[in-house]
Amino acid sequence: MLNPFCAAFLLAVEAQRVIELRLVRIAWGGAEAQAEMVSMVGEKVVAAMEAANTLLAGGSHDEVVARYRELVAANTRRLTT
Repeated sequence: MLNPFCAAFLLAVEAQRVIELRLVRIAWGGAEAQAEMVSMVGEKVVAAMEAANTLLAGGSHDEVVARYRELVAANTRRLTT
């Protein structure tokens, strides 16, 4: 298991890559940009609800950070293909 600060730092770095990829997609415009913006907002709402449920069920912040890292990795894969 990673040090909690290390995991949070990695999440921040990985999230920056997703932000970069999303901004490029949005900058190109068109239907893909519109779909990305809608998807982005929906994903954030679902992820926040999932994090809240984890914490309310007695989960740790480590679990929340690990799950966010999984979601960020999935977005990176999706946006680079």
